[in-house]
Amino acid sequence: MHALGNDFIILDDRSASLRRISALSRKLCDRRFGIGADQLLLLCCSAEAAFRMRIFNADGSEVEMCGNGIRCLGKYIWDSVLTPAEKRDRLSIETLAGIIHIYRTGRLIRVDMGEPVLDGESIPVKIKGSVLNHPVKISDRTFRMTCVSMGNPHAVIVDKNVGSFPLNRYGPEIENNRLFPHRTNVEFIEIMDRNNIKMRVWERGVGETMACGTGASAAGVASALLGLTSRRVTVHLAGGKLRIHWSPKDNHVYMTGPAVKVFEGTIDLKAA
Repeated sequence: MHALGNDFIILDDRSASLRRISALSRKLCDRRFGIGADQLLLLCCSAEAAFRMRIFNADGSEVEMCGNGIRCLGKYIWDSVLTPAEKRDRLSIETLAGIIHIYRTGRLIRVDMGEPVLDGESIPVKIKGSVLNHPVKISDRTFRMTCVSMGNPHAVIVDKNVGSFPLNRYGPEIENNRLFPHRTNVEFIEIMDRNNIKMRVWERGVGETMACGTGASAAGVASALLGLTSRRVTVHLAGGKLRIHWSPKDNHVYMTGPAVKVFEGTIDLKAA
């Protein structure tokens, strides 16, 4: 499946039979020797919610949350798991970042991403208090970053032209900077107007991807905090658009976007 080109392999592991999942993720996500994907998602049983999602990057690392991934998992559940009698427009899914609620809204899926975390040590970043437009030196340049957690860590940096920015050079250096004890996702954003931003993303453990739901959410929060946009923005990514609304009523971030099934098949785990 994919969400704006951010692609996923989804495996139904409600029987909890899969082993060595990190190695399996590296194998299956390889674009030349496997199926090819940014991440491997597992559908699991949950004692606290309707379902549970586990997320493994292409490098085999397990992460807390994926906004695009949870939309894809939700579509898979609605289309292929629930019977007609069980279908409802709201689902609860347990993740390492907590229980996330998702909603069907026409052909799109809306995700309640929860409240953004702005305290540096809670994101985590090795900086006390909020990290707002904070200077950080990377190689030959100094960037000003705003850090946000949307269940996983993000460093958002404003640039005048993200299309020409050398993301492959600076993305991995920022991801692995000593300031981030668990590494970080990196978003470079360009302000188009008060309601639109462009974004390129370097995902932790993956590299540059065509879209990132938690990253778009973090970018919406950061641009509003900096006074550059309103709290309701459209984020323009290489793979398409996401609508982000940081609600002043409950302080939650709501993300709305598509999810698409590409193909299905079976895997010979002995061969994998």
